[in-house]
Amino acid sequence: MVTSTHETSHRIFQDHPEVLTPIFEALGMPPPAKAEIELMTPDATELKPLERRVDTVLKVEPSDGESFVLAVEAQTRKAAGKEVNWPYYVAYLRAKFGLPVLLVAVCRNRSTAAWAAGPFACRVGPWESQVTRPFVLGPDSVPEISDEAVVAREPALATFSAIVHSESRDIDAILHLLARGMRSFDKPTAKYWSELLEVGLEDTPARETWRELEKMVISYFPGRGTVWEETYYEGRAKGEAEGRAEGRAEGRAEGEAVGRAKGKAQGVLRVLEVRGLMVSDDARARVTGCSDLARLDDWLDRAGTVERVEELFAGVPDEPREERRSE
Repeated sequence: MVTSTHETSHRIFQDHPEVLTPIFEALGMPPPAKAEIELMTPDATELKPLERRVDTVLKVEPSDGESFVLAVEAQTRKAAGKEVNWPYYVAYLRAKFGLPVLLVAVCRNRSTAAWAAGPFACRVGPWESQVTRPFVLGPDSVPEISDEAVVAREPALATFSAIVHSESRDIDAILHLLARGMRSFDKPTAKYWSELLEVGLEDTPARETWRELEKMVISYFPGRGTVWEETYYEGRAKGEAEGRAEGRAEGRAEGEAVGRAKGKAQGVLRVLEVRGLMVSDDARARVTGCSDLARLDDWLDRAGTVERVEELFAGVPDEPREERRSE
């Protein structure tokens, strides 16, 4: 089954080829920063109705040396059929692109990594017609990050390392170090890497540890149920519920409208507060003193994205005094 952890473990190579550094170092090649990396189709389907798909396929053109195809497979556990599929991927991609192929398996526990290293042999009697030896990126080949400076300098490697070591006994210390290292990032960068890590830790106990360490940010991965997304919608739902409750208590149409406005205003303030934004007395009074439901809806939508509370009111004139007195 494809999970967020599975997707993160191989897709990070597509956007951040610097994660390939351990492979280049092991092969004695120039660092990936000096190489041309091109995303290629992962489709390895034949004309027959049998679909095979590699997780990620990249064409690598080193600054010094022969070009090759890199096939990345994220493997969270031992899986039947890989001893057949992996050799097929290597043979197919070599035939399709006319380049040598390096198959990389990303594993986060040692038993899976030991299995994924193979070799996987096609043998008749004592004769081996084909042998496939994946290059494994796992707990023994990807170093743990132990220096905050590395986090600041190489966030992709640091994040990838934390995912690979997510089942390590030292994962809590690793995550605390990662959180401290991310303090040097600008806000958008910190938001991106912290949430990418949360998605990568999806089905591990380490995810809850990381959720406690994260700061309130806007979601880059909508629909994934991250702490940022949950907090925003929790605040909004609470505000709407309070508005409905107050409206029902009023018992009249006018009272219900007033109750909805109050509830929406409380929702706006709730979202701002859980995001850690400072709400001045003037801003609080302006929000709670508003009875324009459309304007409150707009503020509620934007409360999850603004960097400062004052941005809510940019270009918006004050409401008439009569409207405020109606509250």
